Amino acid sequence: MDKNNIDNSKKGMKKPDTGNNKSPMKFNISWIYFAIFTTLFFLMMNSGDSNDEKIISYNKFEELLDHGKIKEVVIENKQLADIFIADAAKDKKGKKKEKGFFQSGPQPDYIVEIGNLELFEKKLDEARAKGIPVEYKFKTTTDYFMAFLMQVLPWILIIGFWLYMMKRMSGGGAGGSGGGGGIFSIGKSRAQLYDTKKKEKTTFKDVAGLEGAKEEVKEIVDFLKNTEKYTKLGGKIPKGVLLVGPPGTGKTLLAKAVAGEAKVPFFSLSGSDFVEMFVGVGASRVRDLFKKAKEKSPSIIFIDEIDAIGRARGKNNMTGSNDERESTLNQLLTEMDGFGSQDNVIIIAATNRADVLDKALLRAGRFDRQIFVDLPDLNERKEIFEVHLKPLKLSNDVDVDFLAKQTPGFSGADIANVCNEAALIAARKAKEQVDKQDFLDAVDRIIGGLEKKNKIIKPAEKRRVAHHEAGHATASWLLEHAHPLVKVTIVPRGQSLGAAWYLPEERVLVEKEQMLDEMAATLAGRAAEEVIFGNISTGALNDLEKVTKQARAMVTVYGLNEKIGNLTYYDSSGEAYGFTKPYSEKTAEIIDQEISKIIEEQYVRVKKILSENKEKLINLANRLLEKEVIFKEDLERILGKRPFDEEEKETPEA
Repeated sequence: MDKNNIDNSKKGMKKPDTGNNKSPMKFNISWIYFAIFTTLFFLMMNSGDSNDEKIISYNKFEELLDHGKIKEVVIENKQLADIFIADAAKDKKGKKKEKGFFQSGPQPDYIVEIGNLELFEKKLDEARAKGIPVEYKFKTTTDYFMAFLMQVLPWILIIGFWLYMMKRMSGGGAGGSGGGGGIFSIGKSRAQLYDTKKKEKTTFKDVAGLEGAKEEVKEIVDFLKNTEKYTKLGGKIPKGVLLVGPPGTGKTLLAKAVAGEAKVPFFSLSGSDFVEMFVGVGASRVRDLFKKAKEKSPSIIFIDEIDAIGRARGKNNMTGSNDERESTLNQLLTEMDGFGSQDNVIIIAATNRADVLDKALLRAGRFDRQIFVDLPDLNERKEIFEVHLKPLKLSNDVDVDFLAKQTPGFSGADIANVCNEAALIAARKAKEQVDKQDFLDAVDRIIGGLEKKNKIIKPAEKRRVAHHEAGHATASWLLEHAHPLVKVTIVPRGQSLGAAWYLPEERVLVEKEQMLDEMAATLAGRAAEEVIFGNISTGALNDLEKVTKQARAMVTVYGLNEKIGNLTYYDSSGEAYGFTKPYSEKTAEIIDQEISKIIEEQYVRVKKILSENKEKLINLANRLLEKEVIFKEDLERILGKRPFDEEEKETPEA
């Protein structure tokens, strides 16, 4: 152990903390406020003897005066009179008066309120005329401390409160590279600096999938490491790279991997870090950020959620509330034009709202490259699962290929959530390992919501739900292009009373017939209610919403309607139409009619299919009522082998 400690000290490593070296306490301005108020309170409470004990009545004063016990009277500020008793008249056994903390000189024995000064003087003159040896004099005093305190204390409180509020609004001056300055660092950049000395780094090995995006950013890393390789041929590396994609696909993780691989200073911040309530602060932070990046070049600036400041200018600016954001964006545009490739500063930004970004921000010379980070496909999901399964204790029945097939459309963040949720479910059940069923339960939990087994449902409603879900299962089994079914359940989850789980095929292109079959399978729940019970319920709300969106997309987006023709009213540029439509009122009527026609045709079609297989539908619903959850094997037993199995790909069994 001694040898290791010596070697570590030679390498510049910190020695283990033995407990003797205590870190110094950090200064806090609250200590000053506490000390000031404590001192003021102490001064006020200890400013002298309590005058209440010395104040006597006027009758008591006359009695002392008539008996000749008063030696001297000092009239103070024409309001109070300090009474000094003659030594011979003092009570030797009386309590000794102590001086106050800030008092000096002789202290009066009594104090009396004068009231009318003329009558008080007349009373003293009459006593002297009677031969009583009493002296009196006038004295004017000023409490400079209290006067100063009354004038200065309000300003101290106001300034202290102002500094406190400025510190709160500026984030305390901490957390950014300009921390520690309080209000004076409010215009400084809040970017977190990751340098090459950081031990824990994210690398490309930690980023599963995203092969195309990694190839693009690897070139950025290679440029920063080997600049001459590109510049000697006259080439210029892109100044900015914009990562675009749905939430949870790994844009921020990819940027962190660039920081770990490049081994150059990496400034990371969010677009909202530029936003502040003070005018000009955002632009000041942009200037400070680029100044620090140039000082540490070669370096990388990463701005996450850049749409917070990069939104197109001039939109929805009816009240002028966006002036500060637009000035920040203008400063960002200016700074991106203000440095060249020789500065070796590269900007990486991420957003899932590229359609709202200002066009000036996306032009060549600023963000030269846009890298689309899409949802992972089957192979990429497998790689992502392998990364997130490493820290888990898995049983032998967990198959990564099976999990990847069970999660189509899941992002990297969703997959990480599935793995974590599966571990929590296994721990809740007191298992030693996470098994296959835990992952299936986790997928169900994320997609459908929390299982509500204790929810009270009337038998008639439960029977209707069973036939509704059996209708979905039967139609998807008998329709060629419908998604393969995994399982059906009538156990309430989230806001739904039942659910049918499908395994969507990962299609690059979707044909019209495929969309129509999917719509028919979606409408099969309501159709089954009408076939069995002769009426319909409100339970198909989610189904109707889904098919309406699909039918509208067929007519207005994909040009799959004969009457509308090969037209699309979709605008990929993201430009808003405002309060107007891109088609006439007459065309709008046709669109509504065609959408309704498509949906009604599929409803009639699927109702006919279910009527022809009514007996199988009833048997499947009864099976659901008995077991509450049925799988593909139950459907094969009741409905027979699927007639399209030879043409479809092998599907996993749940």
